[in-house]
Amino acid sequence: MKFFKPTILALSLLAFASSCNDEKFLDVQPIGALSDEQLNTPANIEKQVIAAYSQLGNDVYRAPYTSMWPYGNVRAGDAYKGGNGTADVDAFHFYETFSFNRVDVGNTDELWFLIYIGVSRCNDALRRLDAVDAAAMPTKAVRQGEVRFLRGHYYFLLKELFKRVPYIDQTIPTDQYGTISNVALSNDELWTKIADDFRFAVANLPDTQPEIGRANKSAAQAYLAKTLLYQAYVQSDNHAVTSVDQAKLNEVVTLTNQITSSGKYSLHPDYATNFLTVGDNGVESVFAIQFSRNDGTPKGRTARGNSLNYPMNPDYGCCGFHQPSQNLVNAYKTDAQGLPLFTTFNNSDLSTPADFQLNTVDPRLDHTVAIPSHPYKYLPTFVFENSWLRDRNTYGVYMSMKENVLPTDPSFQKTPPFMTTSKNWTIIRYADVLLWKAEALIELGRQAEALPIINQIRQRAAASIARLKNAAGGNTSNYRIGQYPSTGWTQAYAREALRYERRLEFAMEGYRFFDLTRWGIAANTLNTYFTVEKTKRQYLQTARFTAGRDEYLPIPLNQINFSKGLYQQNPGWN
Repeated sequence: MKFFKPTILALSLLAFASSCNDEKFLDVQPIGALSDEQLNTPANIEKQVIAAYSQLGNDVYRAPYTSMWPYGNVRAGDAYKGGNGTADVDAFHFYETFSFNRVDVGNTDELWFLIYIGVSRCNDALRRLDAVDAAAMPTKAVRQGEVRFLRGHYYFLLKELFKRVPYIDQTIPTDQYGTISNVALSNDELWTKIADDFRFAVANLPDTQPEIGRANKSAAQAYLAKTLLYQAYVQSDNHAVTSVDQAKLNEVVTLTNQITSSGKYSLHPDYATNFLTVGDNGVESVFAIQFSRNDGTPKGRTARGNSLNYPMNPDYGCCGFHQPSQNLVNAYKTDAQGLPLFTTFNNSDLSTPADFQLNTVDPRLDHTVAIPSHPYKYLPTFVFENSWLRDRNTYGVYMSMKENVLPTDPSFQKTPPFMTTSKNWTIIRYADVLLWKAEALIELGRQAEALPIINQIRQRAAASIARLKNAAGGNTSNYRIGQYPSTGWTQAYAREALRYERRLEFAMEGYRFFDLTRWGIAANTLNTYFTVEKTKRQYLQTARFTAGRDEYLPIPLNQINFSKGLYQQNPGWN
């Protein structure tokens, strides 16, 4: 059972502004008001903690930060923006092409603002938690651990998006916010601040929580491992990776070992379960955003950050965004041994229905990509058709599926003109924990220990074809996926395999661009991608990734202006 109660949002009194198209509300006299002191009771502090949780899923289609699809997928060559041409939510087009991106894009400013609301709610709850007597609130330490876990999450998002952000915690009075620069901390110091929140959470959270959705010790260990893995790739001021911190990698291995040895998590036998409502809060979910519908609120608390990403057929109706790229589809090809085609996968396209039978492919393709003539979302009689596409001439014929549900799913809800779902969005799943460990081992020169981990992921993928059937009962595509042999498993080969595996396993889940950036290979990977894509997609003719600039979004111009010039712009954006 999901523990979030949307009505609690009204009790979160925070220092942020909001807007309304109907200004008549300004003339209505308030019925009553709570003073700041009245909020400092254990019961109300508990509600402040819930408010901090609730911001996890309070994004909007213009600036989504649940799945991070415009920033992690569209910018990574895994997805085209989609929608009704390049002017439809043009900010996403600017992100995709890089060359058109600017410092004054309103969506970028809104993204910054929305995530900092999460930070604000956490700081407000922590100020009250720090002051309350533990005897009056026995849950104090646990709730502090939860809120610092959440603050760590919000700052992690800000860090991977913008790199240089002002770090404000609960000890800073609100009247001093304007004195905190976004470069007061070095890159490494800011990572350490984020890691400190997760370390506190590890020390104070229980192994299990009585209410589903609350962070536990394993979730904190996992997020700490992720933070240290990112921090381990030391970056210059111009975002080039200059070294890899071995000590941090060793700690990643220790933390992931603690999670795997806890016995609480495992891979779902079927990969599909992660993307169905039956998998919510299952054995592979380490931490997830909890959504709800039919909860007493007018529209429910649903995943509105992904609401643009449904096909344009009568069962859905809008809006055709987030379309897998041809490059991503081609990446699922396999050779005679069922292994990826690292260097030749993009030499030809999988484009006609026959291509998916003449070539062998990794089964994860049909879990991830909606393909014309293939069943949509595991329903053999619900076949994806070209007519479902909004602008195939611009963006091709594929659609994303992982974030979507069937129109008959109990979690599905129309919020005209958009579609939403109350299905969880998993922030950390166990497969990620395993591949973090494998990556750390490889970079430590212990690639032999990483081999069985990567093969475990591939073995699960190979076993995940029961739902990939057409109406006649046959396999939707020609599946072949094999295990990596130990022969020739050098560090360089293992690194290539790990990075490729992360792409296939987490495609369209919002991670790819941030992986490329921390590995220091974004410029080469994306400019190679653009060279080929320009022959297929006219709208990408001017696209180009500029190293030393495009690894991060610009600090929004509005924020620099609000700070009266205190904030410094990221390199390359001046």
